Amino acid sequence: MIQLTHVSKQFGERLAVDDLSLEVGPGEIYGLLGHNGAGKSTAIGMMLGQVWPTTGRVNVCGFDVTADRRQALLKVGAIFESPAFYDYLSGRRNLEILSAYTAPTPRTRIDEVLAWVGLLGREQSKVRTYSHGMRARLALAQALLPRPELLILDEPSDGLDPEGIHEMRQTILRLRRELGLTILLSSHFLNEVEQLCTRIAVLNQGRKVFEGALAETKQRQAWVRLKAGDFGRAARVLRESGLISDTRDGQFVALPPGTGTDRLVRRLVEEDIPVYEIAPEAETLEQFYLGLMKGRVEEVK
Repeated sequence: MIQLTHVSKQFGERLAVDDLSLEVGPGEIYGLLGHNGAGKSTAIGMMLGQVWPTTGRVNVCGFDVTADRRQALLKVGAIFESPAFYDYLSGRRNLEILSAYTAPTPRTRIDEVLAWVGLLGREQSKVRTYSHGMRARLALAQALLPRPELLILDEPSDGLDPEGIHEMRQTILRLRRELGLTILLSSHFLNEVEQLCTRIAVLNQGRKVFEGALAETKQRQAWVRLKAGDFGRAARVLRESGLISDTRDGQFVALPPGTGTDRLVRRLVEEDIPVYEIAPEAETLEQFYLGLMKGRVEEVK
C-alpha cells in the first residue's frame, strides 16, 4: 500500500529525511515513531503529495505520488497536522463542505461515517461547542468519507485525555478489523503504538534506525529481575561465570542467548547467596525506544 524507496528531502541546508526506505503492506497497522523533528511529518507529507521528495520514489496504492498524485490518493484518507474546521458551522455541515472539494458525498455516507466515529446526535451542534476529542473524531470522519482503503493518521491522539485516547484506539482497531483498512500511524504515545501496531519504523534525525515487527523489539536482551541476599556480590559471581552480560537498577541482570535462569540459581546456591526471586522481565516498547535513541546519540558523539 505504501512504498518509499531511497527517499530524501532537503530544505535548504537541512536534510529532513535521509535515504528512507519502508514498505507498508495491506491490512497492517504500521507505526512511524520518532522525536519531534525526526522526519515523521515530512515523510507523511511526501506520501500525501504535499511535499515533493528531493530524491527517491514514493508509491501509494500502486501509483507514483509525484507522477500521478490524484490516482495515488484516490483511496486514501488522512489526518495530517491540525485539521481545520468552520467553528460557526455544524459538524455535519463541515463534512458536507469539505467533501464537496473533491466529490459530492451522499447524505447516507455522511450519516454512516458520523455513526462510525460516534458523533450521531451531535452532528447538528456547532463545532465551536465540540470538545477536543469530538474534533478529533470529526477529523477521522472526514478522513473516512472517500471510502479509503488506506488511512494515514498523524498524531491522532494528540491532546486527548485518557478516555479520548482509549476511544480513538478502539476506533482504529475497529476500522482495521471491520473495514479491512490499512493504517499508517504516526505517534509519540508509545503505549498506544504498542497496543495498536503490527510493525514499526523508528526515525532519528531523518534516518531510519529500526524497522520490524513489534515482537522484534522484545527480543534484543533477556532481562531478569533478581532479588538476592547481596545483589552486588551475586552480579559479580554471575558475570565472572559468564552467565550475565549486564546489570541495571540494582535488581536486573541481562542473560546472554541460551542461558536459562536455572543456571543462575544453581551458581548462586553454590556460592551460598540466598535467592528470593528470579523472574523474566518483558522489555516494553518505551524501554526499547529509549535504548535505541540513547545508542544513536552515543554513536553520533
